[in-house]
Amino acid sequence: MKEHKKNFKKSHIGNSVKGIFWRYVGLRWSAGILGAALILCFLTGCAKEKEPLEKIKDLEFTVLAEENIPEELKNVIEEKKGSAFKVTYQDNGFLYICIGYGEQVSGGYSITVNDLYLTENAMYVDTTLIGPDPADTAVAKKNMPSYPYIVIKTEFIDKPVVFD
Repeated sequence: MKEHKKNFKKSHIGNSVKGIFWRYVGLRWSAGILGAALILCFLTGCAKEKEPLEKIKDLEFTVLAEENIPEELKNVIEEKKGSAFKVTYQDNGFLYICIGYGEQVSGGYSITVNDLYLTENAMYVDTTLIGPDPADTAVAKKNMPSYPYIVIKTEFIDKPVVFD
């Protein structure tokens, strides 16, 4: 009978060691999976931002004088000119891109078109408002508000317009 108890004790101790071993292996395995998942999350969160889409071509355009702007578009501009706006308008196979800079304290402002180009997914337009020449005292003295805007006419392409 003593032998039976000894075997039981050895067996019991052996099972405890095995249990501890497998718990340890299980914890390491779980920690490894958790660590791999965290690393994967960090890597996807820190992925390099995609480059802006490549320019396919520069688009030809015309900056319109007020008398050449379609009447319906003139009405929209008149309604919106008090604050900054960006509007597109399509008519007869042409796209009109309008950018307004809202009320300015005086006249003498001009707007330049820096870029108008096509990418795979959109048309991009970039303009800059240029303030009046400080040396031009006649414009500075007037202190009459102005509402600078530009209307760009280009061929109609069925893509969204992105204003840069």
